[in-house]
Amino acid sequence: MRYPLLFISILFYVSGYAYEMLSDTIPNSLVYPNTVHTYKVSIPEGYDGNTPACLYVGLDGPLYHAPDVIDSLIKAGDMPITIGVYFQPGEVKDMYGKTVRYNRSNEYDAIDGRLARFIETELLPAASRLTTADGRRVCISDNPDCRAISGASSGGIGSFVVAWQRPDLFRRVFTTCGTYVSMRGGDLLPAIVRKTEPLPLRMFIHDGSKDAWNPLFGHWFEQNQLLASSLKFAGYDIDCRWDDTGHSIIPGTRLFPDVMKWLWRDYPRSLTPGNTANNFITPLLEGETGWQLDTTTVVIPAQTTVVYPDSSYIVKVLPGSQWLQTANIDTPHIWQNTYLLHDMTFTDPGVVGMAFDYDGNLYVATSMGIQIADQNGRVRAILRYPFHATPVAFQFNDNTLYIQLEDKVYSRSIKATAAPLHKKINVKSQGPS
Repeated sequence: MRYPLLFISILFYVSGYAYEMLSDTIPNSLVYPNTVHTYKVSIPEGYDGNTPACLYVGLDGPLYHAPDVIDSLIKAGDMPITIGVYFQPGEVKDMYGKTVRYNRSNEYDAIDGRLARFIETELLPAASRLTTADGRRVCISDNPDCRAISGASSGGIGSFVVAWQRPDLFRRVFTTCGTYVSMRGGDLLPAIVRKTEPLPLRMFIHDGSKDAWNPLFGHWFEQNQLLASSLKFAGYDIDCRWDDTGHSIIPGTRLFPDVMKWLWRDYPRSLTPGNTANNFITPLLEGETGWQLDTTTVVIPAQTTVVYPDSSYIVKVLPGSQWLQTANIDTPHIWQNTYLLHDMTFTDPGVVGMAFDYDGNLYVATSMGIQIADQNGRVRAILRYPFHATPVAFQFNDNTLYIQLEDKVYSRSIKATAAPLHKKINVKSQGPS
């Protein structure tokens, strides 16, 4: 319903705030079929309807008194003009409109990227079609540096995963009591963060030592601390607040004004990646300039079976799994699961190519990035692609990686050299550990 907008606008003005609150519904999601989502949009007083505004997305609706606080911070000059979009998780409805299942955990706790896709392709387009009582349209900046996202509990992990999966959409994150536990893969995030080259994100994490909402899935406080430790290790701009509270929204509400000031400090300066302490990534990328558009033609299909540089064994993809199998050259019919890839979708890593370097490290182009494994089959580095897209093909020539995304090829020079495909070379052992 959009009719009582003028009344709501006057109500907030009388209460000391001058934002207008719009409301609407997404009746049937494509990302989450048969679900109904409701959402609200807060329009600050200084918004002119023409200049794209910054964005704050709140999971589980307007927690932390966010519309009021944001309004005050805008007036104080501590935040830019910011439109708030606050949405509730979906309810699965039957053909008669009866709720048959609540979809919150499926949407917020999952790490597979669907929530980011829902926000990008359904929520924000729907919000952008709304207009204020006086006819101003909702116009949101597409600059990720102008966008923040936040949530608590399952909404906390949901907020982080959206930014982690899609730093081209959001780069400022606040989570409290985040559910980084073994519900739908959240417990895997700290390891993935440590192995992945840093992204241009800024994050504030809060939790309390008495937070153990459901010990069956893990310890909330420990997992929040573990994720924070991983982010610090990986060079992120992160701040934390730990206290002795339980699973509650109250501490986050108290912190919210200061957190927003911290997240938006030095705006509009762009956020940039930090320096990781991952001693596998750092020497590999020393002095490199990142992905560059390239005119090289990448061979399709790329290799999904490769021979180790000294010709001692073969590596191949085990379809439908996270495993790469190996077999000795002299016993090619005996295969062993050896290399374990990361996959945040829990379906298939989407391997489009593999190649070895002179040190016997294996480079595997997957849907989540180029995963680099040591001789013993352990992924130690993940290089993200220049933008969100499914890889089509991969090559590693000399000291340059090539990846085709959609119809464009990008290259990246690294401090490693591809092993020759048809020439046997000796490789120094990295040892058993």
